[in-house]
This record gives sequence, C-alpha cells and structure tokens, in this order.
Amino acid sequence: MQTPTAGHLLPEPARRVAAWCAVLLLVAGVAAVGVWLCVVLKTAVTPVLLAILGTALLGPLYRRLLRMKVQKSLAAGLTVLAVLAVVGGAAYIVVAALIDTGDQIVASLRQAAEDIAKHFGAAGTSLDDLSGNAESLLKRFGGTAASGVISGISVVGQLIATAVLALLLIFFFLRDSDRAAGALRSLVPRTTGDTAEAMARRAFEAVEGFMRGTTFIALVDATLIGTGLLVLRVPGAVGLAALVFVTAYIPYLGAFLSGAVAVLVALADRGFVIALWALGVVLAVQVIEGHLLQPVVQSRTVHMHPAAVMLAITAGASVAGILGMLLAVPLTAAATGVLGELRGRYGSGNPDRPDTP
Repeated sequence: MQTPTAGHLLPEPARRVAAWCAVLLLVAGVAAVGVWLCVVLKTAVTPVLLAILGTALLGPLYRRLLRMKVQKSLAAGLTVLAVLAVVGGAAYIVVAALIDTGDQIVASLRQAAEDIAKHFGAAGTSLDDLSGNAESLLKRFGGTAASGVISGISVVGQLIATAVLALLLIFFFLRDSDRAAGALRSLVPRTTGDTAEAMARRAFEAVEGFMRGTTFIALVDATLIGTGLLVLRVPGAVGLAALVFVTAYIPYLGAFLSGAVAVLVALADRGFVIALWALGVVLAVQVIEGHLLQPVVQSRTVHMHPAAVMLAITAGASVAGILGMLLAVPLTAAATGVLGELRGRYGSGNPDRPDTP
C-alpha cells in the first residue's frame, strides 16, 4: 500500500493556491534580480531604456521620411537632429524663464515665510526661533558648498554622457529597426521564436502608444496653460508652458510640479489675486485632462488604471528617483502588453500552440 504524500493530503483548492504562490515567488525573485541588475548596470541600462522610449516616440517621423524616399541613415540622422533641436530648445526656454523669475519666486516665498512667522510668533508658537535656526543651518550648508558644487558638476557630466549615448542608440535603433525581429529570434530557442517576437512587438506597441498619447496630452496641457498664463500676463509664460510639456511625461506628479512653479511665478510677479487665477487655470486643465483627455486618448493607445500608474511611479521613484518615475509607467505599459499577449495565447483554455519552426 502506497503511503500518501503531503500533497495528496491537501485538498485540490489548497494545492492550486500553493502552486500559484510558488509561481508568484518565482516571478518576484526573477523580477527582483532583474531590478538589481538594472540598478548595478544603470550606467548602461539607462541610455538603452531612454533610447527605446525615444525610438517609440520618433518611429512615425522616421517611417514618414522613409516613405518620402529618404535613405535610411539620413532619415535616422534627421530624426535625431529634430528631437535634439526640440528638446534642446525646450530646455533652454525653461531654464531661461526660471532664471529670469527665480529671484522673484525666492523673494516672494521669503516674504510669505516672514509674514507667517510674525503672525504665529505673536501667538506664542515656536516659529519665533526660525530665524536663528535658519542661520545655523546656512552656516552648516556653507561648509559643504564646495563638495556640493563638485558633485553637481559630476552629475551634469553624467547626464550629458547619458544623453549623447541615448541619442546615438536612437539613431541605430531607428536605422536597424527592420533587423530587430531577426536579432531577437537569434537569441531565443527556435521553437519559441514566434512567441518571443509577438511579446516583444506587443510590448513595443504598448510603449509606442503610451509615448504617443502622453505627447498629445502634454501638448494640449502646455497649450492651454500657456495661453492662460499669457492672458494673465505672467512672465515667462512660454517657458512655463514648455516646463508643463516636459514634466507631463511623469503622469500626475509632473503636472503638480509644473503647476506649482507656474503659480509661484504668478505670485512673485503679479500678486496673490493673479496667482489664484493661475491656480484656477492649472486646476481646470488638470480636470480636462483627467476626465476627457486621459480616458479618450490613453484608452485608444494603452489602458492602465490610475492606481497602477501611481504604484508604478512610487516604485520607480524608490528605485531610481526622478529617472525611475519617468521610466516606470512606460515599462509598466510594456509589461501589461506582454501579459496581454500571453493571456491571448494561453489564457483561453486551449492547449498551447507550438510555434512554427
């Protein structure tokens, strides 16, 4: 008589739960190792991920140039030069606008802090000690200013190197995009070539849809907010609109940051009433985006629940800071596309279809 094993003593539902737990642990372990490798190799991984996002965004322009009978290398080079001009121009406008109004913002915030300290200080709160504490903090900060400058120069150098490498990779990814399927098939077993190609294609389409939809939403947000700031005669309205466009690639949080900067600029130069009007413009545009643009545009490109987006941004920020926030949502969109492809192939209850050799 055969002795029953522990697995046979468990009921069928318990065995299924145990099997799913084992699968989830395996997937979590593989994901953790992948994230750890990306963090360790971030110097090489970051340009590749940025290049993939850039390729997904610039693909339509490159294909249009090819339809115009432009040679492949020339078309890829023109596309990279176009994005370099647009991004460089936007960055220059944003920096120039912030430099022009930076002193006004700081002065307005300092005056507001002094007013609050006087008001609450009269009520007997501990805000009377703010000036003394601030003085001691500034002295401590001054002792580390030199090292901070050196670190800042190092960071700027790394950013420039990453941007240059990403642009070069975008050029090669665009020019050799027709070879991507063959290169992927050469890296996987022959019997899984079709599945690997379908998953990669679905992931890239999800990223492409996200980038295309986000760019359209960012353009609408920047146009509406920039127009409102121009009507209110807020200084640097064009630069603030460019800032709105750039930060829109970080969903939700980017809009909050750019809107806060716009309101501070309005407060510094135009006063409290105009700042309230600027806040109203920003909030109105965000309502239009959340209730009209996001549901309509993103549902046609890649559908992601807002809770999933917020969790992805939080996880990305904890792993890689601002860069992680930028990359988290498109990577999650790619993972969603892969899961959708797998569910379409194997989730219908049919037996696995073997790939064509």
